[in-house]
Amino acid sequence: MKRIQVIGIGAGDPEHLTLQAVRAIGATDVFFLLDKGEEKDDLAALRRTILAEHARQPHRVAVVPDPARDRTAATPAYAPAVDDWRRRRADAYERLVLDELAEGECGAFLVWGDPALYDSTLAALEEVHARGTADFTWAVVPGVSSVSALTARHRTTLNQVGRPVRITTGRRLAEEGLPDGPDDIVVMLDARQAFAALAGRGLHIYWGAYLGTPDEILLSGPLDTALAVRISQVREEARARKGWIMDTYLLRRPAGRQ
Repeated sequence: MKRIQVIGIGAGDPEHLTLQAVRAIGATDVFFLLDKGEEKDDLAALRRTILAEHARQPHRVAVVPDPARDRTAATPAYAPAVDDWRRRRADAYERLVLDELAEGECGAFLVWGDPALYDSTLAALEEVHARGTADFTWAVVPGVSSVSALTARHRTTLNQVGRPVRITTGRRLAEEGLPDGPDDIVVMLDARQAFAALAGRGLHIYWGAYLGTPDEILLSGPLDTALAVRISQVREEARARKGWIMDTYLLRRPAGRQ
């Protein structure tokens, strides 16, 4: 039987690896990597560093291009665009399992952050398994998420005492506005910089980009117009410099304040 491990490798710091992840990497025969292009070679570089230190010898690395995704689709077309991208990713995973993994071997996907949080790897593997073209089992190793890294670097908690937390996307925050229930809202995948529209509403923001990497940027404070403009400027300068950006933030309002 072919075996696959989906291993969370943390938010960018090689020391985010758990002991379980280290053991899983050491037990892997073939590592599956998605090539995201030269602009995002930093993401591949972290994986190469991890393999150099923790993978057993010999091991193999199989690389396939990461399917392009339409991130500009308007809301009515967004879900179909995501479905199409996930299908094409499943096609790539299917080829890897069929062509690169022999019976009795263990393959692994090294997933940035935690595989359970806004990552498509598990959904794509489930689709491949449901197709019935490849027979394999899979296991998941949790990792340090960007959310955990964000709160740790800002030396704050994720929630206030006895209060709920919501994790959402920038797209949903921009379209739906600030939710009434939770006092702490984690926002990921925010290409729209939705926080800017919430300036002056009594919120505190903890923002971070490239968490855990040498390029890490942290900003925090009361979300007034000046800070919103500052974050936007820093964000755009960083994107222009590196060609991509990966950021996350926590919005907090005093408990009970709506």
